[in-house]
Amino acid sequence: MSNSKKRRPGRPAKYPPEFQRDAVAMVLDEGRSIADVARSLMVNAGTLGNWVDRVRKERERGTGLDTDERAELVELRREAAQLRMERDLLKRSLAFWVKESTS
Repeated sequence: MSNSKKRRPGRPAKYPPEFQRDAVAMVLDEGRSIADVARSLMVNAGTLGNWVDRVRKERERGTGLDTDERAELVELRREAAQLRMERDLLKRSLAFWVKESTS
């Protein structure tokens, strides 16, 4: 869960991201009311409303990515850059080795 409010250190999230995602989908994709879904899942309606608002804003931005997907994308880009650097280093090492062994 990544909202703008900071959680106390060591305090676990009360609701896992999968649960939040499914609850929001019931509201946005199935057209059920926030109050109805909150009642059936025994979640505070205000809390569910915050989750729904966050996802609506993400969808309006048009990125097509939710917060978790955006974080994963950043991590994958970082990893790809690291792998490119390692590949280039290996290419240069191989070229040096070939040059030294043929001289």
